[in-house]
Amino acid sequence: MSMIDPEDPLAVQVTKQARIIDALIRRANRQEDVGPSAYRAFQSAIDLQQTVAEQTIELESVRYERERTRKTLAEALASMEEGLALFSDGSLEICNDLFRGLLPDVSDKIVPGLTLDRYFQLMGRSAYLVSTDRKLSKMRRHLHNRRAAGSVVSLVAEVPRDRWYQLSAQQTSPENTVLLLTEITTLVRHNRREKEHLIDRQSDYLQAVFQNMSAGVCTFSAAGEMMMHNGRFRDLLGVPLSRVQPGTPLLDLLDFMRSRGLIDAALLAKVEPWREKLMRRGSLTSRVPHGVDRVLDVQVNVLPDGGFLVELKDVTLETRSTEMLENRVMARTAQLTRANERLTEQYEEKARVEEELRLAKERAEAAVSSKTRFLAAASHDLLQPINAAKLMISSLQETTHDTRFRPMVDRLGGAFASVEYLLHSLLDISRLESADPDTVTETDVGLRGLMEGVRADLGVLAAEKGVQLDVVPCSVIVRSDPVYLLRSIQNLVVNAIQYTDAGGRVLLGCRRRAGRVLLEVWDTGIGISSRDQLRIFDEFTRAENVPIGSGVGLGLSVVDRACRLLDHTLTVRSAPGRGSIFRIGMQVVDRETAHPQRPEPVHESVNGTLDCIALVIENDADVLYGATQWLELHGASVLAARSAGEALTHVADMGIPPDIILADYQLDGDETGVQATLDIRAATQTAVPAILITADRSETVRRLGVQNDMSVLTKPAELTKLRPLIDWKIRRGANGDTDKSRQ
Repeated sequence: MSMIDPEDPLAVQVTKQARIIDALIRRANRQEDVGPSAYRAFQSAIDLQQTVAEQTIELESVRYERERTRKTLAEALASMEEGLALFSDGSLEICNDLFRGLLPDVSDKIVPGLTLDRYFQLMGRSAYLVSTDRKLSKMRRHLHNRRAAGSVVSLVAEVPRDRWYQLSAQQTSPENTVLLLTEITTLVRHNRREKEHLIDRQSDYLQAVFQNMSAGVCTFSAAGEMMMHNGRFRDLLGVPLSRVQPGTPLLDLLDFMRSRGLIDAALLAKVEPWREKLMRRGSLTSRVPHGVDRVLDVQVNVLPDGGFLVELKDVTLETRSTEMLENRVMARTAQLTRANERLTEQYEEKARVEEELRLAKERAEAAVSSKTRFLAAASHDLLQPINAAKLMISSLQETTHDTRFRPMVDRLGGAFASVEYLLHSLLDISRLESADPDTVTETDVGLRGLMEGVRADLGVLAAEKGVQLDVVPCSVIVRSDPVYLLRSIQNLVVNAIQYTDAGGRVLLGCRRRAGRVLLEVWDTGIGISSRDQLRIFDEFTRAENVPIGSGVGLGLSVVDRACRLLDHTLTVRSAPGRGSIFRIGMQVVDRETAHPQRPEPVHESVNGTLDCIALVIENDADVLYGATQWLELHGASVLAARSAGEALTHVADMGIPPDIILADYQLDGDETGVQATLDIRAATQTAVPAILITADRSETVRRLGVQNDMSVLTKPAELTKLRPLIDWKIRRGANGDTDKSRQ
C-alpha cells in the first residue's frame, strides 16, 4: 500500500489499486505451483480488490451528493432576488443569472475561473455602467488590504434607465470572497424625490424671507450685472421696475440714479476704489446720502462665485436723531464750558491754597517715610553694637563687683539701658507705622504668663524706686500678638513706676466685661490732666507735670499704635495728684477652642556656673567677643565662630557635639544661624539645643525658630533671661525634651 499516495484524489487511488491487483493476478497465474507466498499474495489482492470496490462505491456516493448540492445551490441562487457570486482563491466558482446579467455586454465573459481583478476590469469597461460613487480600483485595493474574515467593502453603481445597484464585497474567509448585488433603485428615487421636495420647500421659504426682509437686498454677478433683488431694494432706491431687471449693469443703475438726482455725481468716482477695497477685504460698509433728505447704509459682501451681495438700510431717522443729539450736546457743552470757566475763576485761589497744602503734606510724609525707612534699614546695624556693649557691660559688672569701678559700671549700664529702651521704642514705632503685614501676628495668648513675666522683669526696677508692684495674674486667653501685647503692658507698668513717688503703689490686674477683658494698670502717681490726656499718645509728647529728664514720650505712642493694629481699645482715666488707670480692652477666646502658645520658662536667677560647651555663631566681631567673654565669665567653655563653616570645623576638631548653640540669624552672605544649626545637628547626628539671637523681630523668623526647635531672643538680648534660658535648654535637651516656645 506504500505505492499509493493517500494525498491523491480518490479516483486516482482506485485506478492505482486496480493496476496493482491485475499485476498480482498475472503473477499468480505464471507460477507453476501455488505456494504459501503466492497464496498470501492472492489473498491480499482479493482483500485489496474488495477495499477498492468499497471506496469506489463511496466515491460514487460523494459525487452524487456533490452534484445534488451543486444543483440545490444553483436553484437557490437562481431564486434569489439579489445577484450573488462566489470567488475562491481569487477565481469565480459560481454566480446566479442576476449577477451575470447586470452588464449585458460582458455577461458572456463571466464564467467560472474568471479572476476577481478581471471582473472589475470588465465592469469598468462596460458601456452599460453609467457611474459609480467610488473608483473600482480603490474597491479592489480595499479588498486586498482587508484580509480579515467579515470585512465588507461596497459601492453604488448606476446603469441605464435610471437603475441603481449596490455592489458589496465581503471576505467570508481568507480564500473566499462573496460579491452581493442589491438593487436600490426604489430607495434612490425615493430619496431623490424627498430631497427635491425639501429643496423646493426651502427655496419657497427663503424666497418668502428674502421678499419680506426689512432691508433691501440685491445680488450681482462677478461681471457687475444684477441677478435678483427683493421689493424693499427697489423701494429704497426709488427707481422703476424696468431699471432693476436681471442683467442690468450696476453702472447703468447708478448712472440712472445720478440723472434723477438720487445720488451725488461724485459717488460714481468712488465705485472703482470701493470695488478694489471690496476684493481686498471681502466686505465694505458705507453711509451715503440719497435724494434730498434720506440716508442709506450700504453693506456689500463678496459671494463665493466672485459676485457680491448689496444690502441697503434706511437710517434717515437714526441720522437725524444723532444730529439732533449732537447739536444738543454741543449746546450743553458750551453751557458747561462757560460754567466751568466761572468755577475755575472762583476756585483758582482755592487751588493755589490746596497746592501749597499738598506740597506741605508731601514734605511731611516724605520726612516720616524717610525716618521710617532709615529706622527699618538701620535696625540691625543699630542693635549689633548695643548688644555687644550690653554683653561687655555685664561682664564688667561681674569682674568689678568688689572694686571701686563698680558704681561707674552700674551707671554705664543704666545709661545703656536708657539708650536700649529709646532704640526699642523708635524701632517699634517704625515697624508699627510700616505697611508690612508681618508686623503683628494675632494668635491665642494666655495673660497669666505675660503678667508673671512683667512681674519678674520689672520687680527689681520697682524695688529700686521704692514702689510696691502688685500683680494679680489672670487665666483668661485673648486674641493678640504676644510680643506687642507684652511690650504694651511693660511700657504701661514702667511709666506707672517712673511717675509714682517712693512709697506709692502700682497694680496690674484684669476685669471681665461682657465677653471682653480689661487689662488695667493702676498707680498712685502724679496723675495726668484732662488736656494732656488728649495728646499723651503722640510721639515725643509728655504731660506738663512730668519732671524734665524723665523720658522722651515714646512709650505710650508704641502702646497706642500696637492697640490700633490689634483692634484693642486703649483708654485712660486720671487726675493730677490722684494717680492714673490705663486699660487695654481685648476679646476673650473660648478656652475649649483656644490654642495658646506654651508658656515661657520661668526666668529665675540661677546659681552656680555654666558647666557646658557653648558654640557661638556670630559674624559681628564685637558681639562675638562680648558673648564669648560673658559666657566664659559664667563658667562655659566657648567655641567662637564667625560662619557656619568655621562652626562645623570646631565641632569636627572637638569630635563631640556642643551642649548648646547660640547663633545670630543673619550671618554673612546668604548664611543664616538656622541653617548653620541644622548643619551641625546633621553632622553630629544630635539634636543640639539652640537659641537664635536676632535683630529681626518678624513673625517669619519666629516661625523658623519654632519649626526647627530653636528658642528666639531679640537683640539686644535680655541677659537676665539668657542665663536661665541656657541652663533650662541644656537640662531639657539632656532629658530628651524639645522647646518650641517663643522667648
